[in-house]
Amino acid sequence: MRTAVVILNWNTEGFLREFLPGLLRSAGKVEGAEVIVADNASTDGSLKVMKEEFPQVRTISFERNLGFTGGYNQAFREIDSDLFVLINSDIEVTEDWLSPLVRWMEDHPECGACAPKLHSWQERGKFEYAGAAGGCLDRYGYPFCRGRVMKRLDTDHGQYDSPADVFWATGACLMVRSKVFGELGGLDERFFAHMEEIDLCWRMQLAGHKVTVVPESMVYHVGGGTLPATSPFKLYLNFRNNLLMLENNLAMTFALAMRKKGMPVDEAARKGSRKARRTIRFRKCLDGLSAMVYIMTMKPECFKAVWKAHRDASGMVRRPSVEEISLYLRQDTGEIHGFYRKWIVLHSMLKGKDIFSSIEDKDFYKI
Repeated sequence: MRTAVVILNWNTEGFLREFLPGLLRSAGKVEGAEVIVADNASTDGSLKVMKEEFPQVRTISFERNLGFTGGYNQAFREIDSDLFVLINSDIEVTEDWLSPLVRWMEDHPECGACAPKLHSWQERGKFEYAGAAGGCLDRYGYPFCRGRVMKRLDTDHGQYDSPADVFWATGACLMVRSKVFGELGGLDERFFAHMEEIDLCWRMQLAGHKVTVVPESMVYHVGGGTLPATSPFKLYLNFRNNLLMLENNLAMTFALAMRKKGMPVDEAARKGSRKARRTIRFRKCLDGLSAMVYIMTMKPECFKAVWKAHRDASGMVRRPSVEEISLYLRQDTGEIHGFYRKWIVLHSMLKGKDIFSSIEDKDFYKI
């Protein structure tokens, strides 16, 4: 299968110098694989580095920063390939990370996306925050991972070494089937950056495609290469995009669960829509509590970020109608993995260091 491994770069010339050589070596061992750098209007020396140090690598340049979503969507429009790999510039790959992913997609046509395990570049035996061993989502939209819950990171001792279907896989290193990516309209460009891969994986599952972590493949992630964790803008994107993601998908997911339990289509659509609205209202209240914590801890810029995120999200929402949900339920429907029944924040606080062992299969929705 033709495989395009695409780095979307923005002002990370240091990472290109450090990690691109290893990526080129590893991809060179896989038939049909090509490494491409798409530059999102960098203002550092990235394009000079590509021209002078990596002239053999195809480079696509944009005149302005299109964000993670627009950048990848535009890059993929210019690339003809069976498989796309979204990979951050701050990823250090292992020698044989790519071929297990390609083989998985060849052998599992029902799979729309797959990903490797993600380890910390700094603490190489531990999982990394951005994706660990595959992502889950709780009922209020809080993402967590197998191997990462809130800010707790587990040590990898082989507990997730079997392939598993998950709710989402990290956009730091994600292989997607190009046909599925195109059919779904790519990444939602309203997001700009952050949580767009969770939304994409959610939409994939609703459309009947699986998202799988293939642990035979593993990479190391530096993290925070573009926006640091303390950035108010990053906080704004996370809060805003979380609401957009829930509005995109939650009503259909609840309706699908009700339909699979035997509820008539139109009733499931109505009740799923109402349940989603109630859940999103509660999530907004939880965000309000977070904003108050920022005020009490003397972080006014963070408070403003949450407030602005909610204000802007309200004008950007595209909520599916009850009629659209009914139409969806009458078609072939999807199967959702990794949707958690509890509120992971509270569960994490109650369980502390035992959080990983306390998460059980029965705590996930069967959809």
